[in-house]
Amino acid sequence: MDPVRPECPFQYLIEILNDNPEKKFYNIPKLGGTKYDILPYSIRVLLETAVRNCDGFLVKKEDAMNILDWKTKQNNVEVPFYPARVLLQDFTGIPAMVDFAAMREAVKNLGGDPMKVHPACPTDLTVDHSLQIDFSKCAIQNAPNPGGGDLQRPLAKVSPLRVQSRKVPCRGQTVCKGPCDAGESSRNSGKFSAQIENTPILCPFHLQPVPEPETVLKNQEVEFGRNRERLQFFKWGSKVFRNVAVIPPGTGMAHQMNLEYLSRVVFEVKDFLYPDSVVGTDSHTTMVNGLGILGWGVGGIETEAVMLGLPVALTLPEVVGCELTGLASPLATSIDVVLSITKQLRQAGVAGKFVEFFGTGVSQLSVADRTTIANMCPEYGAILSFFPVDNVTLKHLKHTGFDKAKLESMEEYLKAVKLFRNDQISSAEPEYTQIIQIDLSSITPYVSGPKRPQDRVAITDMKSDFQACLNEKIGFKGFQIATEKQNDIVPVEYEGNEYRLSHGSVVIAAVISCTNNCNPSVMLAAGLLARKAVEAGLMVKPYIRTSLSPGSGMVTHYLSSSGVLPYLSKLGFEVVGYGCSTCVGNTAPLPEAIRNAIKQGDLVACGVLSGNKNFEGRLCDCVRANYLASPPLVVAYAIAGTVNIDFQTEPLGIDPNGKNIYLHDVWPTREELQQVEEEYVISSMFKELKEKMEKGNKRWNFLEAPESVLFPWDLKSTYIRCPSFFDKLAKEPVSLQPIENAQVLLYLGDSVTTDHISPAGSIARNSAAAKYLTNKGLTPREFNSYGARRGNDAVMTRGTFANMKLLNKFIGKPAPKTVHFPSGQTLDVFEAAELYQKEGIPLIILAGKKYGLGNSRDWTAKGPFLLGVKAVIAESYEKIHKGHLIGIGIAPLQFLPGENANVLGLTGKEQFSVSFPQELFPGITLDIKTNTGKVFRVIASFENNVETTIYKHGGILNYVARRFL
Repeated sequence: MDPVRPECPFQYLIEILNDNPEKKFYNIPKLGGTKYDILPYSIRVLLETAVRNCDGFLVKKEDAMNILDWKTKQNNVEVPFYPARVLLQDFTGIPAMVDFAAMREAVKNLGGDPMKVHPACPTDLTVDHSLQIDFSKCAIQNAPNPGGGDLQRPLAKVSPLRVQSRKVPCRGQTVCKGPCDAGESSRNSGKFSAQIENTPILCPFHLQPVPEPETVLKNQEVEFGRNRERLQFFKWGSKVFRNVAVIPPGTGMAHQMNLEYLSRVVFEVKDFLYPDSVVGTDSHTTMVNGLGILGWGVGGIETEAVMLGLPVALTLPEVVGCELTGLASPLATSIDVVLSITKQLRQAGVAGKFVEFFGTGVSQLSVADRTTIANMCPEYGAILSFFPVDNVTLKHLKHTGFDKAKLESMEEYLKAVKLFRNDQISSAEPEYTQIIQIDLSSITPYVSGPKRPQDRVAITDMKSDFQACLNEKIGFKGFQIATEKQNDIVPVEYEGNEYRLSHGSVVIAAVISCTNNCNPSVMLAAGLLARKAVEAGLMVKPYIRTSLSPGSGMVTHYLSSSGVLPYLSKLGFEVVGYGCSTCVGNTAPLPEAIRNAIKQGDLVACGVLSGNKNFEGRLCDCVRANYLASPPLVVAYAIAGTVNIDFQTEPLGIDPNGKNIYLHDVWPTREELQQVEEEYVISSMFKELKEKMEKGNKRWNFLEAPESVLFPWDLKSTYIRCPSFFDKLAKEPVSLQPIENAQVLLYLGDSVTTDHISPAGSIARNSAAAKYLTNKGLTPREFNSYGARRGNDAVMTRGTFANMKLLNKFIGKPAPKTVHFPSGQTLDVFEAAELYQKEGIPLIILAGKKYGLGNSRDWTAKGPFLLGVKAVIAESYEKIHKGHLIGIGIAPLQFLPGENANVLGLTGKEQFSVSFPQELFPGITLDIKTNTGKVFRVIASFENNVETTIYKHGGILNYVARRFL
């Protein structure tokens, strides 16, 4: 996209930076004077994009002036936002790319030129969500089992829980010659020079390069084999579409790559400087807000529009100023800060608003701390959480290998346009819609759970809270276990030893990608705790499914070079690969003996993970309680083997001499962490990993892919199918059609998540998707996951509402079922919808508050659309999901305040009819009539004219395709 539009009315603002004619920029402060000076930094970036991209059509001069008048216009006008680039990850990126390929077909079929269909801005696609943990701990321990279920293995005698020696072997490293002294050598392993594909790893005891752990290589091998069709499609896209770059599997996750490698902070294109900004197909795109980059997650549909040269439309948002003061205690890690801020901002009601951080406490936070806080932005509902660039940011960029000259011009430019925050001048803070004050020194260590990220539990209260959860009725905090059964013990034999499981037993412990791994201090804290624990003779029970899935090779690099990786491995936290795994439901099945014991005792088994999602059933169907915790606490709970423990009074375990070892005995001090971080987290790690990312890997480099203008669809493929969205596309949109005599497909309650609507984990063997794949000749081992098959609309439609925890009021218990009212049958949701479509009956969904919570997934709209859903009637919506519904052509209707289906006396068995006026406008009230004679009013929940226009076209895909014609 050209940084200077010839029709732009603001060209008089173009200036030269410091007398250098090769560096030009729009001097936006000259536009507004004092008005500009009081704008929040995030709004200043919005204003710059509007000024630079003003063309009088998609972006009007009035739009820029409205942004400048933010103080009076906030929440009252819609404004366009042109991000500088787009970020895709493969789970949500593949449907976007498939739609792009299908759009080329549609444009050609209607007489257009398919060669015109290209992204209009830089688009990066990271293949990071395909990783499944087929191998963990030791590569020999687990066989690949992509279809689910547990493989039978002979019992073998395991080592006792107490170890008698400090000699630590390098597990899985064929070059290393056995155990080494863990005390002396590990402190002298600072120099290294490994040139190993993807992840340079050293034996910290011998200072010799060693191959990647066998688990990583085997998981990558299985990943490439399992996902070959998808990878070939991605490679085709990178060849035929301009501006598309693909980061291959095994490199790292999208958020981490965005942070370490893709972020520019300031763009420089054709001698023009302008701020970096991004939208991505993942709600955690906000992570880069910690670097001073404006960005947030949108659906794949909206992202496609940006890729095609259209702006994102949003209501000019309120900006909540979050003033941070003080300094967190030594025991409080970044996750504690994150969860504390998450809870306070959620309570403050920041949904649909920008959050911007300021105050003396901001300067106390590293960039890693800031990105961790920004990464959790979706959990408190804000659009983004912005940390303006300051001296801390520049220092971080310097350490990560940014070019010195680029840093100098970046600082000069940001100061010239007043986008640089000077933490020494407190009086220069912008004005905000409201201010929330948070004292970091008041924050203590917390975990979050057992079912939602916003339910925090202080570590000191963990035992009593868990016991209270056992007593509570089934709900967000309750399991309703009978009092006489709360102390039940179930003995189980595993690998020749007998263990005792009870309520609270930890069976999954995962240090995983996105929330924590950008912060070296918390990962190093986990490693240092592991070292102290192993040296004290503590171990993790072998049945606990432990894993370490870093966000990138950089994490493995500094864990290795600092000497703590072997200790993590000794406790079972061995690197399994690079990408999202446990957090998106890709955990390998638990051992059959453990599953049987949990079911036999009806136990509330637990998972502990350092991620950002812990909805019930997400990790494993037999694990009911899931807690989010910092990496060191994940390790601590794994050692303890239970969450039903008071760390203040109860020991983690016993050393070989019979002495109790408590958490405070092995917890690293802040001084230890800072020393190790300064010594090992250095710029060379970033430089080397950037080189490796640019080189790719051998499997990707040798992968063959077609180069044709149109993608050669394979009709036999179960991964990539040409979707049916364009089947009825005409050159001109038809008039709005009424919805007549619609049946209710599902009658849902509050807080229905995107996990409920469109699962991302494994495909259950008795599901509609499994039946489809079986009929295609696949075995359960070949099913893969829903996320991996998002390029196949037939699978994803069958997977819609297939979550086992879906609570449909027609059924009365959790199950992916509904009632087909004409016949009275109880069927899978897909089977019922299929019958309704054959009968020509349109469908609607009734729901409660906050419909569509959770991760951004466009299949949560595409799936219902292909099921035949024409409208959703809910009490309220999650903003991103509502945009998805509109983007695919489903009407988001909202009950009037104080009303819902129950208040109105609706049973859901009625037939519903509604007509839309041709002059549809945002917020219009519509009448809905039922076949019983009841009439009630709803609000058409469109926020701006762009959304009504898109809905009139039948969705954004049709709208964009027509633009090419």
